[in-house]
Amino acid sequence: MARRATGQVLEYDLRQGRTYALRFHAYGARQHITLGSAADGWSRPRADAELQNVLADGRRGIWVPAREEPAPAPATDPIFHEFASMWLAGRERELAMATLAGYRWQLTHHLLPFFHAHHLSQITIAEVDRYRAAKVKAGGLSPTSINMTITRLAQILDVGLEHHPAVMNGNPARGRRRRVKQRAPARSFLEAEQVNALLQAAGELDAEARDDRKGVGRRALLATLALAGLRVGELVALRWADVDLAAGRLHIRDAKTAAGIREVEISGLLRDELATHKGRYAVARPQDYVFGTGRGQPTNASNIRNRLLARAIARANERLVARGAPPIPPGITPHSLRRTYISLLLQAGENPRVVMAQVGHSDPGITLRIYAQVMQRREHHAAERLDGLIGDIHWAEKGRNPEKPPADTPSRVRRNTQKPRRTRRNTRWAIQDSNLGPLPYQRSALTD
Repeated sequence: MARRATGQVLEYDLRQGRTYALRFHAYGARQHITLGSAADGWSRPRADAELQNVLADGRRGIWVPAREEPAPAPATDPIFHEFASMWLAGRERELAMATLAGYRWQLTHHLLPFFHAHHLSQITIAEVDRYRAAKVKAGGLSPTSINMTITRLAQILDVGLEHHPAVMNGNPARGRRRRVKQRAPARSFLEAEQVNALLQAAGELDAEARDDRKGVGRRALLATLALAGLRVGELVALRWADVDLAAGRLHIRDAKTAAGIREVEISGLLRDELATHKGRYAVARPQDYVFGTGRGQPTNASNIRNRLLARAIARANERLVARGAPPIPPGITPHSLRRTYISLLLQAGENPRVVMAQVGHSDPGITLRIYAQVMQRREHHAAERLDGLIGDIHWAEKGRNPEKPPADTPSRVRRNTQKPRRTRRNTRWAIQDSNLGPLPYQRSALTD
């Protein structure tokens, strides 16, 4: 006798929302059907009703398992609008919500208005260059943002080239020549003295806050950014279950890259800050956000950038200027504090590979660029260190008595009798003094 059909409704919380599925026995085997999400109109009552219908069909022997239909043959030369829409729909489940929103914005506001009616075969190098020129002329987008839209176009056309090789001759959006030239951005980070002033200012703002705002934990929040190197998205998603104060570790369970899922070893100073912050709560449950709102929701990342950090910087600069120290420069963001953490580790002599693991970098070039900046800052003080080494040495005129001449003895001054001569390396005139080498050559802007 065949086993009686039984089953249950399954519910999953996925990126697209609450999703419903059925699991049941039919024809002596376990079966599974995905119904859809709440956005598709599915609910628990509707899923329960569908389960009863499927079980009834199974008992009558008329239920047939769904078969995967072969994909329809692709169009010979599809329109970019249709192809880009299919490309985005196929990647929805694998992208984070913020990334998906960024891709949609790039398509709907920039790429589709220009390329929507183009067939894939009509998107040529000349058309990509025309798009780039139009964006530069229109203004409103930085070179970096324009290049990001071209990168997205290249990703779409990569798939188009795989599916429709007969109509495409390579990917016209690939290559550095398709991008807008841009200057390497200045990667800002703070010095240790500035970090200290920032945390003191945040502590003062915590003490002055209203009773209903004292739980924000401004000092602990900024300390976590500057002393653990978290991305702002990782910070707002951090829950107390992810904080192991006894072991001194933070567990980052969701990140934008595989390397970002990591354990971060924290210092004793940050451990004390987080313990003090946790002590402000009557009950800190494992599922609660470490930096949540009064309603139990994660803190908005924009509020951290535009309000909390800006006010703490303004207060810190008052303190720094009052004691004659350089203030925190403008343009500091939460990501600047992440770079600050990297720079502090490197200044402390930590191995760059260890630093990469701490911050979840998948590209070593990012860490090494910050390392180069740290080294440049150290070199700025090289002249002062050299003076300290040789400051006590008495330099005498070459070939003469090293003893200092009497005060009433006039010093002999050699006159420069040589005529200016033209150097071979450049067209500038350099005067050669009898005791000194040639003056340093200053390159003219016209020779660039």
